[in-house]
Order: sequence, then structure tokens, then C-alpha cells
Amino acid sequence: MFMEIAIGAIGIGIVIMIGYIVIAQVRSALPTSANANVTNGITSTENTVFAGFGLIAVGIIVLAAFGLINIFK
Repeated sequence: MFMEIAIGAIGIGIVIMIGYIVIAQVRSALPTSANANVTNGITSTENTVFAGFGLIAVGIIVLAAFGLINIFK
């Protein structure tokens, strides 16, 4: 069961990382005089991606803790 959860967490992490790369490339491709609404939207999307990174990190830590508990049980 833990292996499936770990594989799922890794898959979600890969999707979020690809999303971050796409957003970073869009931000760098925009001209410096880009519309403020677009810039605010990209900033908001980056914050959501950073929150996703945090959730994945917490999930992996909890998964590792449960794995260690079951190993030493």
C-alpha cells in the first residue's frame, strides 16, 4: 500500500514540477511591459505550485514515517 502512495506522490510531484517549468518559461517569455493582470495571474499560479511542492514534501515525510513505523513494528 505504501508503494502505491509513494508512486502517486512522485507522479503528482512530476506534474507540479513540469507545471512550474512551463510557468517559469511563460514568465521569462513575456515582455517587460506585459499586462499587470497577466503578471499577477502568473505570480498567483507560481504560489499555488509552491504550495503543491510543500504538500508533496509533507506527504513524503508522512509516508516515510509510516513506513518506518511498519518496519520496526
